[in-house]
Amino acid sequence: MDLSRAEKLESQNEVQQQPSKGTSFLRTCFNGLNALSGVGILSIPYAVAQAGWLSLVLLFLVAILCWYTGLLLRRCMDTHPLIKKYPDIGEHAFGYKGRVIVSVFLYVELYLVAVEFLILEGDNLNKLFPDMTFKLAGMKIGGKQVFVVLTSLIVLPTTWLKSLGLLAYVSAGGVLASFIIVLCIFWIGAVDKVGFNESGVTLNWSGMPIAISMFAFCYCGHTVFPTLYSSMRDRSKFSKVLLVCFITSTISYGSMAVMGYLMYGEHLKSQVTLNLPIKKLSTKIAIYTTLINPLTKYAIITTPIVTAIEEKAVFRNSRSRSIFIRTVLVISTVIVALTIPFFDYVMAFIGSFSGVTLSMLLPCLCYLKLNKAARKFGLESIVIVSILVAGLFIGVVGTFTSIKQIVNLEQSPERVSGFSEFTPVLENMVLKLRSWNQKLKAAEKEIEVSFHL
Repeated sequence: MDLSRAEKLESQNEVQQQPSKGTSFLRTCFNGLNALSGVGILSIPYAVAQAGWLSLVLLFLVAILCWYTGLLLRRCMDTHPLIKKYPDIGEHAFGYKGRVIVSVFLYVELYLVAVEFLILEGDNLNKLFPDMTFKLAGMKIGGKQVFVVLTSLIVLPTTWLKSLGLLAYVSAGGVLASFIIVLCIFWIGAVDKVGFNESGVTLNWSGMPIAISMFAFCYCGHTVFPTLYSSMRDRSKFSKVLLVCFITSTISYGSMAVMGYLMYGEHLKSQVTLNLPIKKLSTKIAIYTTLINPLTKYAIITTPIVTAIEEKAVFRNSRSRSIFIRTVLVISTVIVALTIPFFDYVMAFIGSFSGVTLSMLLPCLCYLKLNKAARKFGLESIVIVSILVAGLFIGVVGTFTSIKQIVNLEQSPERVSGFSEFTPVLENMVLKLRSWNQKLKAAEKEIEVSFHL
């Protein structure tokens, strides 16, 4: 890792002078659970419905594999005191190219998760207000599309903030939100008399690629693990943190999967909240709880992407350009969410493409590169190679299947006609954005001329 002598001394001093500072065991567990307990909990029942009851075995298997690769990331970090984040591991193992590869997959995952947030908001708001329509740019628009746009307008100002301390605090309620949703699903099934009467199927091979890809999405918290580890007060307890987080999240995912599948069987939609009886109070609590988290987490999710762009010399020290970049990023996620509004298949793509890469493949490859002893034939090397083979298979098959499903849905007649009505609105948004950019450039030139005069 190429670091200057000053950076090395500074980092070493931080390590030596702050042994007693850091995050406690319980808080680290909470943060880890918050990373693992996301929107995936809504689609776990749908994933099981795609592949049948026996797919729950794969859910537990993916959890075990991702838990183990989380331990491998910790061992990678122990090889050098200056490793703080996931890209640092990639650079220490494979040089600058390793950092770039890790960063690219990391940013792709964050970007697509932001897109998923918008799709989620559109689906669930449309569930609550099915007859809502608006006029935008002289066109009558209704359904999920308008809610996606409205959600983007709500989160847009939060992306302009430089300090996200308050949002980070609010988003820590993600663990509580997941618990509330699971409780609401149980209440609807047991108390609101929906019942747990569906038998389901034992195994459906055709749905297995989508199911296992969605399982991988649920456990792709590895981008956060290095940060959690480096921030701990007692790093020796990190293995216990991972164990607590994976066991707790797996219990949560498994409970949701069993309850949802028993309630609605093969009729499950991409998000279990879309199946719930809308007139029940517990349904509204579940949906409103579901809607809060994306609103608070959107800016946090997109901040690393924006920061990477703004670090370029051409964008530094310019507030107007910073706002412009953040606005363009939000608009781009809106366009993608409107173009590919398929929550289940986008989730499957994230899980199989970036999720598997960051959670299974790269931890194993980096560990083998940094630890010569692991390359020797033995139980550890067999386990790691097995994870690599399994991860590569899941990644290739899941990515191909999810893309194929997205393309088929995009080419459906009703989908083409529906999106064509919204195309002029998007074109109008792009034109207004270009006009705004030109005005910003003109204003900056006027300021520069005035400053020189």
